[in-house]
Amino acid sequence: MKNLELLAPVGDRERLEAAVYFGADAVYFAGKKFGLRALASNFDEEEIKVAVEYCHGHNVKVYITVNILAHNSDFVGMIDYLKYLDSVHVDGVIVSDLGIAHLVKEYTNLELHVSTQANITNKESAKVWVSLGAKRLVLARELNIKEIREIKDAIGDDVDIECFCHGAMCISYSGRCLLSNYFTGRDSNRGACAQPCRWKYALYSKNDQNPIDEYYPVEEDEHGTYILNSKDMCLIEHIKELAEAGIVSFKIEGRMKSTYYVATVVNAYRRAIDNYLRNLEPNFDYITELQKTSNRSFTTGFYFGSDQKTNKDSSLLAQTHDYVGIVIEDAKNGYALVEHRNKFVQGDELEVLSPNETFNKKILLTEIKDENGEPLTEVKKVKQRVYIKTDLDLKKNDILRKRNNRTL
Repeated sequence: MKNLELLAPVGDRERLEAAVYFGADAVYFAGKKFGLRALASNFDEEEIKVAVEYCHGHNVKVYITVNILAHNSDFVGMIDYLKYLDSVHVDGVIVSDLGIAHLVKEYTNLELHVSTQANITNKESAKVWVSLGAKRLVLARELNIKEIREIKDAIGDDVDIECFCHGAMCISYSGRCLLSNYFTGRDSNRGACAQPCRWKYALYSKNDQNPIDEYYPVEEDEHGTYILNSKDMCLIEHIKELAEAGIVSFKIEGRMKSTYYVATVVNAYRRAIDNYLRNLEPNFDYITELQKTSNRSFTTGFYFGSDQKTNKDSSLLAQTHDYVGIVIEDAKNGYALVEHRNKFVQGDELEVLSPNETFNKKILLTEIKDENGEPLTEVKKVKQRVYIKTDLDLKKNDILRKRNNRTL
């Protein structure tokens, strides 16, 4: 069996460093153009070069999304951009458009990965992409385990299978949606989705006898009203089944999600994959851990047959914990330098998010000092740096979180 890969989304440098620190084997992100997340921060060409150097220095691979469904005008500058990615030693490009795929093979030595936007749902399509030089297929989310295994058997061991294992799901077929185009003029298939599947909706009635439109709000109750709003995919409890189906790369969705989201999800899946590889039982509750960052509750999607509970009972994001600070320097002499992200006060109990042994350890804040050593009772200034007293061996980039009073 090939080594399993944990593939993490990153939208900027801070999230990239979090993904690497918390255990990603590879990351994927977009440049300033040609990707499907135009509203993410993304990376300019120099930032891509620096990111590749940083990741390769930590033995982490870098894949760049070039996965728009291109119009003629989109090809301006495309060849030069692909050549640049090749020159800075990007490990692969993720494409969905046949024309772009042709340019990748014609003008570069980049490894070709086929995006889920290409809607590969059968072994014949898979074999065609392989014949065109693809080295990895990101299969459609609508497949079940049996179909994935059949595709893997058909293409052999020289081509990898990558599948989404966690994150938000578009209600349209593998992401091909026109709602954003219709409502806002923003083309979701060229990177500018307005996410109308997350909006609230209402009914209007036009009465010819009454020139005033009647408005019927669609109110949410225990049965739910957000029919376009899918639950988040979560396969953390099914690593074994996915690996046995031939999946090599476990992909997390979320290039527009927060640093805290990336850290939490990567950390959880890193530990789950390692437990599977070592034949160990889970040593923490995976789902409870993932509920500590933003989610719309969870579903296994189509992997084990059609999930009739894919539509959520609420459109609201929920999480049990808030990200309050990040450790700036390794702790020493009983204190750690922490940079503020959300308010915390003396007397709070904080929890550590770390790839190290301090994971899920608690800190009772008995003492807080500013950088000049002056005592504080609360920290609420944006990115304020303070020292907190702790006996834990906190490391740079560890995250501190606090349980909130909101309910899922």
